[in-house]
Amino acid sequence: MTDPTPFVRALRFDAAHPSFAGHFPGRPIVAGVLLLEAAAEALREWRGQGVAQVADAKFLAPLLPGEEASLELDMADDSRCRFVVRRDGEVLARGTLEAA
Repeated sequence: MTDPTPFVRALRFDAAHPSFAGHFPGRPIVAGVLLLEAAAEALREWRGQGVAQVADAKFLAPLLPGEEASLELDMADDSRCRFVVRRDGEVLARGTLEAA
C-alpha cells in the first residue's frame, strides 16, 4: 500500500565537498548525481528500499555549495517514488525513481 505522507529532509552540501573542485572550477554547483544520491539515500531511510533505476529526472536550476534546500519524496505507487528538490519554494530538480 502506498504511504500518502511525503518524506521531507533538509539538503545542504558543504563547500568543502570534493566534487566542487571539478564541477565547475571557479563556479561550483551541486552535481545532479549528488541530488540523485540524496534521493536514493532518503528512499532507503524512509521505506527501506533501494533504487533499481532513475525513470526520469529534470534539473531545472542549480543548487550552490552551502545553500539550504529540501528534498521531498512521495510514492507514486508501490514501486515508483517521485522526488522534488526545492530552495525557497523554487523547484530545482524533480523526477521518478523505481524502487528495488
